[in-house]
This record gives sequence, structure tokens and C-alpha cells, in this order.
Amino acid sequence: MHADPHKDLHSEQGALRGEHPGRAADPVIKVRDLAWLDLVKPDLDRAEGFAHDFGFRTVERTPGELRLRGALAGTDCLVIRRGPRSRFAGPVFQAAADADLDRLARATGGGVEELETGGRAVTAFTPSGLRVQVVYGAPEHTALPTQSPLTVNSGGGFPRVNAAQRPERAPALVERLGHVVLASTVFLRDLDWFLEHLGLIVSDFLYLDGQRDRGPVMAFIRCDRGDEPADHHTLALLLSPAAGYVHSAYQVADLDALAAGGEHLKERGHRRSWGIGRHIQGSQIFDYWRDPDRLLVEHFTDGDRFDSSLEPGWDTMTASGLRQWGPPATSDFLGNGPAMLRDAVRALRADNELDLPRILALGKAMSS
Repeated sequence: MHADPHKDLHSEQGALRGEHPGRAADPVIKVRDLAWLDLVKPDLDRAEGFAHDFGFRTVERTPGELRLRGALAGTDCLVIRRGPRSRFAGPVFQAAADADLDRLARATGGGVEELETGGRAVTAFTPSGLRVQVVYGAPEHTALPTQSPLTVNSGGGFPRVNAAQRPERAPALVERLGHVVLASTVFLRDLDWFLEHLGLIVSDFLYLDGQRDRGPVMAFIRCDRGDEPADHHTLALLLSPAAGYVHSAYQVADLDALAAGGEHLKERGHRRSWGIGRHIQGSQIFDYWRDPDRLLVEHFTDGDRFDSSLEPGWDTMTASGLRQWGPPATSDFLGNGPAMLRDAVRALRADNELDLPRILALGKAMSS
């Protein structure tokens, strides 16, 4: 009997004949990773206060800009500029080589610009109008001290003797930016743009119950580094009546750092959106929080790493399918409420990939 290669791996289903392959045959470039996210916020003092409670370190603060980093070596994690309202300005990806910027500029009709902070960048736009930057040569920080994972007694091994376990109730130190999740009303068009222009590849597809023949409505997408493993997803993209930022995720040392950091955030008066639990796609242990402007951010640890050989898995989209264990997904996390109905009505009047059967199935999936 032929063994299913997806069984007990990341999804029990693979693709059917003729379904989306999850990668482009000849992409323009292959990005290495996310570099940072660009945000706009009206109150940088408030943004910095939450950032420190969440576990970021300040790189630089001016009246108009706040730059934040994680503890591991690398670029900034977040660049926050002062503006009239809180909004997501776009993701910034890292190119593998300087020449990639010229190739991407030619393919998108853009130009290569010099960044004030160092390095060069190309700015492009997806079919939905999302602003995407790709950089090379941006300054990178040296590593800072991190939280060490706790020594754990488990099973037949007991390495901790004559010592109690007392994790400090303190900020969970952010190590690095892991991924960003974005919503699109033209999901397939945006998905193909990322695969064809940035060389990203799909780890897992989700489809609506009873509508697999209409194609996927969510993709967890990783960087193609060949034999070198990459995060299960650097970008996740989903079909939604409301386009834009959904959440971003930041790696911490281990479960204890995540949980103790959550207690610190709660004591500081911040609002948990959903957690603690373990995801299915990506396997991360997660904890979601709202910042003072209601932007959703995630602490995660113990995520999957795939090399380029693994083909996409396929599964049905459901709210219950978001977790292996942990509390049910909250309405706050799922975005259920009057705003969803308003966005659905607007989407039905626009040129996009949504129609009434899809909107009804999306609503059912997010309440199942």
C-alpha cells in the first residue's frame, strides 16, 4: 500500500491533479526572509511603552520615528513612523543579492533607491495595491543577550537537580520577526504575485468546506532557501472581505518565556486576544495580544522549519482547525462582529474574488 507522504507530517492531504502548485516555475528573485515591517502610529511614546512590555529593544527614537529590534543578530524588526492614524504601511523583505534588486525593478517597472539608513530598496505593489519593499545591504545589528530556554526535567531525563524552576515574570524578549499575515480581496492574484516576483513557496493551503474545486482561500508561504530550512511561513495570505494587516509574529525563547511574558503584559494592563495554545499549520506555540492601537501581535516559539523539497499540504479552513490544543479561537482574534458584515456587503459590490457563496462559507468557517 502506498504511504501518504503528508500523513503525520504537516497535513494529511496533498494536492489533487490540476490544483495550484504552490510555487512559480521561474520566479524573478528568491527573497531570503522578512527584514522588517513598516508601521505608522500617532503616539510613539505609547507605541514604545507597549513595545518594551512586549519584549522589543529600541534601536533609535526621534520625534518622527521609532525603530525596534529583537535580540538576535539582524535588521530592525519594526520601523514605526509618526502619522495621524495607526496603520500598516507594508512588509519589507530581504533580497539574497544586490543584483536581485535590479531584476525586480525591471520586472515591476520600479526603480532602485538608496535608503537613508543604508542599503538599497525596490518598492513594488501587489495586484490589490499592497506596498511591498525588498532591500539589500540594510544595516544589521549584532546579537544581544537572550533568554535561555529553561532546563526541563521530563520523561527519563532529569538534568535539573537540587534546583527549583522559577521563570521570571518579565517581558518575553523578542528574538526576531517571524511572519506577517495579510488579508486580500483578490487572494489568488496577490498569491501568484508573491510567488512569481519574490520566489516564495507554499507550505499549506486551506480551502472552504465544499468549495475545494474553487481553489484555496488561504496560504502559508515560506522562503525558498533550497536545502536550508526556512520558517513554515514567513507570509500568510487569506481571502477576506477586508484587505490589509491581520497580525505579525515574533519568536521568543520557549514556552515559559512566552507564558511569563504574558503574565507581565497582563499586569501592565494589556489585552490578550487569544492564547496560549499550539497551532496546526506551522505547529507554533502562540499567544496573541492587542497593542494600544488594537494592532494584533503574536509571541511564538517552537515553529516548524521546512526546506524547499516539501510540497504543499491541503486542509479545510475552520476556526477549530487553528489549534491542536488551547482555548477556542476568540471572536476578537477571528474578527467576528458587525464590522465583518459591513465589509462583506461592501465586498459584494466590488471587483474581487468574493461572491455570496464564498462569503457565507468564510463566515461559517470562522464560526466552526
